[in-house]
Amino acid sequence: MDILSIGKTVHDSTINITNITETALSSHPQIDKYDYIIINGGDGTIRRVIKILDKINHHASLILNPTGSFNVIAKLHRVPSLESVLEALSTKKKFNTKTQKYYSLNNEVFLFSAGNMGDLQHIFLSETLRFGLLKKGMAKYLLAGLFLFPVHLIMTPFMLLSPRRFFIFTPASFISKFGSFRGKVTKAFSIDLENSYNLIELDGDVVTVEESVLEIKPAGSVEIVTK
Repeated sequence: MDILSIGKTVHDSTINITNITETALSSHPQIDKYDYIIINGGDGTIRRVIKILDKINHHASLILNPTGSFNVIAKLHRVPSLESVLEALSTKKKFNTKTQKYYSLNNEVFLFSAGNMGDLQHIFLSETLRFGLLKKGMAKYLLAGLFLFPVHLIMTPFMLLSPRRFFIFTPASFISKFGSFRGKVTKAFSIDLENSYNLIELDGDVVTVEESVLEIKPAGSVEIVTK
């Protein structure tokens, strides 16, 4: 059994684990030989790794070691601890997996969240507050939400009616579409932002898209180890 760990050095005396950095993944040889890939980090790290894996031939299931602030994907799938997974794999036990879809937005990918509405402002302000006592934990997100509440209250109805604003949040799949909000992406669609330089929130990352037209569509899926 071969396991690749990305973003953190992981050792186990009974399992062959190769450790690399996130930036080394795109040039790492023979990705298809690994049975499992450990992703150490938060939702943004998962998104960036899958963006690279999308272009690489592999059959590995993903083991999540969540160390971010929200860890939405880990919570959605109720992933077990890394230690318990490695202990089970050392005894040849197989874990269940769940399929996680991901989506493309031009040259980027996302798993559950994308938009340029209130989510973008909230993430941007939260990251601005990431220092001192607020560096770790949820406090910066709660404080940013408190600061932005009056703005969200006034602007959200207008944003929901704007053809140049959008917010996708797939955990709310019970809402197919409501104005500019989507809980599902079942087929390709496009949005013309009428601006060739745009900041977009993707799974908690803020990325720059230097294109006016966004093409959003289902892109693939990965298997995530669960309990």
